[in-house]
Amino acid sequence: MDNLGDIRLFVEAASQGSLSAAGRKLGLSPAAASARLVKLEGALRTQLFERSTRKLRLTDEGRMYLAHCQHALQTLEDARAALQAGRASVSGALRISATSDFGRAVLRHWLDDFNERHPHVTLTLVLSDSVSHLLQDDIDLAIRFGVPEDSSLVAKRMADNRRVLCASPGYVAAHGMPGHPDDLRELDFILLSTSSGVANNWRFARGGETAVFSAPLERSRQTNDGALLREWAVEGRGVAMKSVWDIGADLQAGRLLLLLSEWRSPDVPVNALFQRTPYMAPRVRTLLDFLEQRFAEASESLQSFLR
Repeated sequence: MDNLGDIRLFVEAASQGSLSAAGRKLGLSPAAASARLVKLEGALRTQLFERSTRKLRLTDEGRMYLAHCQHALQTLEDARAALQAGRASVSGALRISATSDFGRAVLRHWLDDFNERHPHVTLTLVLSDSVSHLLQDDIDLAIRFGVPEDSSLVAKRMADNRRVLCASPGYVAAHGMPGHPDDLRELDFILLSTSSGVANNWRFARGGETAVFSAPLERSRQTNDGALLREWAVEGRGVAMKSVWDIGADLQAGRLLLLLSEWRSPDVPVNALFQRTPYMAPRVRTLLDFLEQRFAEASESLQSFLR
């Protein structure tokens, strides 16, 4: 493989019967072509051509070596063609990572549709509310709210994401609908706990007014699973801060209600994360385009519901 350029020159020279003509085709001067052939023969310790002023003639060793070289170069060309064909097809294994709640509530159904369109793709869905899987596992594409602190990952914004307080209709009927963040003090909460801590500090804004609230831990349930957090909220266990993507179906079905709908928390967009590489596999590119379309369609439905 170190002599691949010299081998191509040898094969071309044998085909044309002229070293200078082979050199011209490969962009080499006659002197450079001659030097490279001498180098190849020196590496092989074999004379490949009998040279005359008019023509090259292969030696017996040269003819034997030529047959092997032609086969090797054809194998390399076949491999290149196979790769080119692979880039045009959507097949192979795909490992996708997502947060537990979004993965169960939304993404799994989208992936079912994707697999129906591309049955030769084998899917693996890794659900975790931690970003460690992005770094430790061989993940092709991850869906996350925000961007983890890992510069090796490329983040492509897929959609806006509104984070909202929510509770079940039964809980609101029993405890009242808060009108201001200060009214949250007497409520119970369900909090997400991760390796970076408990997410119980929230900031709200309405017009030019801002407010900060810390959910009291002594009146809060905690879990490291976003899907369980949502289920507890639906069951009336307390108030939860969730992405609207996670609870869109619950809001539309009336299983959850928005609290403080006029107040906005800082939004963290939904991103697709993938490894930085100059060559993206067709299956990854196709899935990325597919998800971008699904996010756009679903965004319209969610935004019309939130207005």
